[in-house]
Amino acid sequence: MIRVLVSGAAGRMGREVVKAVSAQRDMVVAAQVDIEDDLRDALATAAPAVAVDFTTPASAYANARAIIEAGVRPVIGTTGLTSDEVAALVALAGTAGLGGVIAPNFAIGAVLLMHYAAHAARFLEQAEIIELHHDAKLDAPSGTARMTAERMAAARGRPPEAPREACGGFRGGAVGGIPIHSVRLKGFVAHQEVIFGAQGQALTLRHDSFNRESFMPGVVLAVREALRLDRIVVGLEKILGL
Repeated sequence: MIRVLVSGAAGRMGREVVKAVSAQRDMVVAAQVDIEDDLRDALATAAPAVAVDFTTPASAYANARAIIEAGVRPVIGTTGLTSDEVAALVALAGTAGLGGVIAPNFAIGAVLLMHYAAHAARFLEQAEIIELHHDAKLDAPSGTARMTAERMAAARGRPPEAPREACGGFRGGAVGGIPIHSVRLKGFVAHQEVIFGAQGQALTLRHDSFNRESFMPGVVLAVREALRLDRIVVGLEKILGL
């Protein structure tokens, strides 16, 4: 049995992770930890093989360090980590010889959207991203939108034309020169559109997560794969073979 600690277990994503892990024949929830609990103590007491973290951007980095330093393999779904923090975690796990997964999105459809968007960016010069999430999401842009833009920019290999606006701030922020518009409203879960424009045509790629169960197949896959990996991989596509 794979012993799994769930960090952020009282949150909306954490509760779904507890249910998903409990439903697997080869997994057991070894511990449930939330903001009022001592993560390091739980790691030492429960002796999990894998720890899944869905908490907040303010605590995710410290949590991930604690998980790795305890000799446990991390699966990090909390977004908002900086590129320097991700690099530090990859290096720390590499030194410890531990595998793990850091992913901005565990919905397999969203991972496919990122993959196809990067491919389309090679052929269509103009693109903008709209991402829509629930009003309690703390970071903007979303980790998925940021990674989508970074991969599109890398695939394109050249900077896009700067977007024009009469008054500053109306076109959203930009990552890799690609505008991202973040919407935070009640009723949404996680949604993203990548809109491409070209002469006489447009291409829209869209993914919608209507509930948090949509992320669970990816989380369960990441937990299993973390045991086989000898390093941290960033992005679920690394274990999907994309």
